[in-house]
Amino acid sequence: MRLLRVGAAGQERPCALAGDGSVRDMGSWVDDWAGPALEITAQRELAERFSRLWRSLPEVDVQRERIGPALRPGQILSIGLNYHRHAREAGMQVPDEPIVSSKSVHALAGPCDVLQLPREGSKTDWEVELGVVIGCRTQYLASPEQARACILGYCTGNDLSERSWLLERGGQWIKGKSFDGFAPLGPYLVTADEVPAPQRLELVCKVNGVIMQHDSTEDMIFDVDRLVHYLSQFMTLHPGDVILTGSPGGMALGRPDQPFLREGDVVEAEVVGLGAQRQVCRAPHG
Repeated sequence: MRLLRVGAAGQERPCALAGDGSVRDMGSWVDDWAGPALEITAQRELAERFSRLWRSLPEVDVQRERIGPALRPGQILSIGLNYHRHAREAGMQVPDEPIVSSKSVHALAGPCDVLQLPREGSKTDWEVELGVVIGCRTQYLASPEQARACILGYCTGNDLSERSWLLERGGQWIKGKSFDGFAPLGPYLVTADEVPAPQRLELVCKVNGVIMQHDSTEDMIFDVDRLVHYLSQFMTLHPGDVILTGSPGGMALGRPDQPFLREGDVVEAEVVGLGAQRQVCRAPHG
């Protein structure tokens, strides 16, 4: 299934893409794409019911309504330096273990929401990433091979970062990753049955129409299964938790001219097959 949420910010309704390409409102069946509704067993039951009864659900015109973030996550985890080519570009050693940070869930945004640049900071950077959505309570997995059964699905993410707060202000990376709008997810949460090869997905990010990032998840240092297994050793993951699995090279920080985002810039991020995002940058308020 392809799940999405439609409506004004804070008033999104759970929807799904039907077989005829229409979007159907599932609000009469489920409150939101969050928590228990994102458990794998619950999703299987909903998918079976939807396949039979989707024509009975109201159609939604996504050309006239905002598409919100594809789900309402419990937490957003962020993996750093997870592509071989990115490590070489940065002149950094490949890490022995995953580098783990996080983003505030309040940074959540829709795939085409305006990107408000931070008031303090002038080094906002793009990071197209594959998002992994957990589908069951996951703790102390015995091996990476067990991880795939814990994954509900995948989505396009942009792990936007304000480098001045992330690198120059001391402390943890979360400070540079948690500004409002810095976690656009979607447009879809695509369930795992539709993504049989998550390590063969193409990632593309354009800024003002120019390709800045273009790579494949094949180049990951730690693949999806290893990341889920690793995280489960020191935290319990729950349905709806999102793991942003790292970004390939091509970010502003690694370029000679460091072309950080400015007002009017247009950022387009896509994991091919999972849906594309488009954000227009606006100057900060005040």
